[in-house]
Amino acid sequence: MLKTLRNAFKIKDVRNRIIFTFMMLIVIRIGSELPIPGVKGSVFQSWLNSKSADGLGFVDAITGGSFSQMSVFALNITPYITSSIIMQLLTIAIPKLEEMQRDGEDGRKKIVEITRYLTIALGLLESVMMVIGFYRQNYLTEKTPLTVIMVVTSLTAGSAVLMWIGERITEKGVGNGISIVLTINIISRIPEDLSTLWSQFIASAANIPKAIVAGLIIVAIIAAMVVFVVLLQDAQRKIPVQYSSKIRGNKQMGGQQTCIPLKVNTSGVIPVIFAQSLMQTPVIIASFLGKGNGNGIGSKILKGLSQSNWCDPKEPVYSIGLIVYIVLIIAFAYFYTNITFNPLEIANNMKRSGGFIPGIRPGKPTSDYLNQILNYIVFIGAIGLAFIAFVPIFFNGVFNADVSFGGTSIIIIVGVVIETLKQIESQMRVRYYKGFLDD
Repeated sequence: MLKTLRNAFKIKDVRNRIIFTFMMLIVIRIGSELPIPGVKGSVFQSWLNSKSADGLGFVDAITGGSFSQMSVFALNITPYITSSIIMQLLTIAIPKLEEMQRDGEDGRKKIVEITRYLTIALGLLESVMMVIGFYRQNYLTEKTPLTVIMVVTSLTAGSAVLMWIGERITEKGVGNGISIVLTINIISRIPEDLSTLWSQFIASAANIPKAIVAGLIIVAIIAAMVVFVVLLQDAQRKIPVQYSSKIRGNKQMGGQQTCIPLKVNTSGVIPVIFAQSLMQTPVIIASFLGKGNGNGIGSKILKGLSQSNWCDPKEPVYSIGLIVYIVLIIAFAYFYTNITFNPLEIANNMKRSGGFIPGIRPGKPTSDYLNQILNYIVFIGAIGLAFIAFVPIFFNGVFNADVSFGGTSIIIIVGVVIETLKQIESQMRVRYYKGFLDD
C-alpha cells in the first residue's frame, strides 16, 4: 500500500489527483464542524447521548459526528446512497430505465441526473421530517417560519454539496468519490472510539499486566476483523469457460480459455445497510416523536429493534432482535444478488459467443449451474457479513464497549481502501501506457 502511494506521487497527474482529493476531504471535515443556525446544538447532543436516542448511533457514526453536532453536513450523503439504491431497484422494475441503462454512456448520464434530482428530493423530505421533530421537541431556538425554512435549507444544501464534492472526487480526484466521502466520515470517529476503549478497558485496569492484556485483546480483535473483511472482500469462485475455435481461411480463431469470477461477497455491504435501516427506522421515528420509553408491548418491540439492547446479559430477551437482524442480512444478500446478477443473460451471452462451461451444456443448463453455484457462495458471503456485524454488537452488549464503529464501518473502510488503491494503480498504468505510446 505504501509502495503504491510512493510511486503515485512520482507521477504529476496522479499526484495532483491525490492532492485534490485530500483538499476536498479537508473541506468536508470543516463543513462537519459548522453548526446549523436555528438549532439548539447542545440540547440536541444531550438528547442524542441519552437512552431515548438509541437508534441514531449508527447515523451519527456514518456522518462522522456531523449529526450529533447538527452541522450543515448532518444529513451527509445518506440521501444519495438511498436514491442510488432506489434507482438500482427501479432499473430492474421499470423497462424504460433498464433500456436507458443499456444505452451506454448516454444512458448512464441520464440515470445519474435522475439520481441527483431524487437525492435533492429525499434530502428535502428528510430535512422536513427532522425539523418537525425539532419543533415538537423544542430544539429550535425560535419557532418561526424563517427558522424552519433556514434549517431545512441548510440541511438540504449540505447534502447536495457533499454529493457534488463526491462527484468532483470521482472526476478530478482518485475516483470512487461518494465512497471516499462516506469513509472519511467513519474514519474521523475512530480516534474518539479508541480513546473510549483506552479509558474504559486499559486506563481503568486494576494493574499494568491486566491493562497490557486488555490492550492486546483489543488490538487482536480489531486486526482479526480487518483481515477477515479483506479475505471476504477478495474471495471469489472462478467458473472456467472454454470458447470453441473457428477456422477462418488459414487462421484458427478463438479456442481460448477464461473464467467467470463470482465474488463470495457479491452484494458488498448493502445487505447490512438494508437490514440496519429496516430495523432502526422505527426506533429513529419513535425517538424523534418522544415515544418508546414506556412499558407497553410497543416500547418493548422498539427496544428489541435497537442494537444497544442486544447481547445484554441483564435483558437477554431483547437479543431476539439480533436473530431477526442476522436473518434479514442473509435474506437481503440473496435479494440484492438476484436483482443485480442475471445467470440466464450470462448463459445466453456465452452461447452466442460460442462459450461453454466444461461438462455443462450451453443455455438453460448453464444458467441452472450458475444459479446453483451462486446460491452456495452467496450463503457463505452472507454468513461472513452476519459474523462481521455480530462481533462488535456482542462486545458492545456483553462488555459495554461503547464505540460507534461496527461491522458495517469496517467493511466500508476496508472495501473503499482496497478499491481506491486499485483505482490509483490503474491510473498509473494508463500513464505508463501513454508514455510508451508517446515515445
